[in-house]
Amino acid sequence: MQVDRKWGALSAPLAAATAAAVLVMLGFWTAGAQSAHARALEAVTNAAPVSPATVAAAMAVPAGPVQDTSGRAIFHGKGVCFACHGADGVGTLLGPSLKDTVWLHIDGSVDSIVALVKRGVAAPKQFPQAMPPMGGAQLTEAEVQSVARYVHSLSAGRP
Repeated sequence: MQVDRKWGALSAPLAAATAAAVLVMLGFWTAGAQSAHARALEAVTNAAPVSPATVAAAMAVPAGPVQDTSGRAIFHGKGVCFACHGADGVGTLLGPSLKDTVWLHIDGSVDSIVALVKRGVAAPKQFPQAMPPMGGAQLTEAEVQSVARYVHSLSAGRP
């Protein structure tokens, strides 16, 4: 086992734990919990030490507009927003882009996004299907606020 002078004996366990956590999270998105567990165990068994600098770089917050990570998780998960607005918010045949300079039904402020998410869009101006309130999901007030901040962050530089 390689021992890092600054981090001592924690270097190898930190690398193994980091690899295991990443594989477990990826596994839940891909092949299910049992496969993720097997991959995590394999990663822990075969993990190579990672330097503290590598860990710090991986955990660094990127420069630029601050994004609401819980809102992003709702957008891509429970809220199923991505199904109509695209994985990156660039729009699909079912829903508009959330990244361009055009807002079809609101002014693009966080408050107007919150209101639109809550009420939905009964009569879309340019798309074939209505957006049900909260996209058809059951979201709490906090989740609506969070996803609205995330959607607003996609349109950085607008209201």
